[in-house]
Amino acid sequence: MVTPCPSSPASPAAWVGRQNNDQNLRAPMKKSRRPRLGRKQPLQPLNPLPLPGDSGICDLFESPSPGSDGADSPAASAARDGSPLPGLAQPLAQLDLQTFRDYGQSCYAFRKARESHFHPRESLAQQPQVTAESRCKLLSWLIPVHRQFGLSFESLCLTVNTLDRFLATTPVAADCFQLLGVTSLLIACKQVEVHPPRVKQLLALCCGAFSRQQLCNLECIVLHKLHFSLGAPTICFFLEHFTHSRVEAGQVEVAQALEAQALARGVAELSLADYAFTSYAPSLLAICCLALADHMLRLPHPVDLRLGEHPEEALQDCLGKLQLLVAINGTSLTHMLPLQISEKCSLTPSLK
Repeated sequence: MVTPCPSSPASPAAWVGRQNNDQNLRAPMKKSRRPRLGRKQPLQPLNPLPLPGDSGICDLFESPSPGSDGADSPAASAARDGSPLPGLAQPLAQLDLQTFRDYGQSCYAFRKARESHFHPRESLAQQPQVTAESRCKLLSWLIPVHRQFGLSFESLCLTVNTLDRFLATTPVAADCFQLLGVTSLLIACKQVEVHPPRVKQLLALCCGAFSRQQLCNLECIVLHKLHFSLGAPTICFFLEHFTHSRVEAGQVEVAQALEAQALARGVAELSLADYAFTSYAPSLLAICCLALADHMLRLPHPVDLRLGEHPEEALQDCLGKLQLLVAINGTSLTHMLPLQISEKCSLTPSLK
């Protein structure tokens, strides 16, 4: 039990002496004179350049919504980082044949075995409000968005796969469909990209129609519905595998193989927006897009269709639909390709 000390009167002289003793016992302290650091402001571009492209997405980036200050657009981010603006004609990728020799076949066998698990068939069968036309409109808007952000083709393929798999499990209202598109893009970019787009950037694309909380909530719902199973085999992976395989076998030169792969990616982008191609597996679409690209470039030794291990009937059916797709969207395809490839390819290839 703690008892208080008895209070006793003290004279003024004793009180002053006690104060002096207390001051002498204190250690001397030096006040810090370190200056406070102010918040750094982002550098502003000296000569802003216009964004390339022929779609309305450029106007959206140049004149953002009232709720955005424009600092988070892809153009402003590229200007702050000092990197060139992403255009339609991306440089051709390089081949890593040594890594392919070490791990190529084992990675292909693993992803080919899991392809059917991640392949949603008839994703719109249970959707009361989302139609094939609205899906085409959304993806036709997302593809230029992905290109303006300078994202990889793998990110686009994963975005479409995440979108279709969620549609196969959960009914989506028509007024939330655009939010599902940008949420799928964010989830895909978090898996692949080193610097994925920020939430503020994606919300600016929707002109302030959705809040940050709505996007984050939908992201949690999508991940829960898909059981956090996101590593889907994509058309991008199979295109790269088949390109390495034909170069390693000596069937085509490296430069020709890279040009055919770039053209096949353009054809595959067109097919991603068309609901009719969702019934084909990614490996089937990849080998057919590559075969069509070889014919469009008039290569002397086209890719062997047997690399994909698919039935002949399915190959011919997919090739016929791809040829029709290219014939209808030939103008759009030429704008998606590098100039050196668009000048070489023929938009009316003969598959005979």
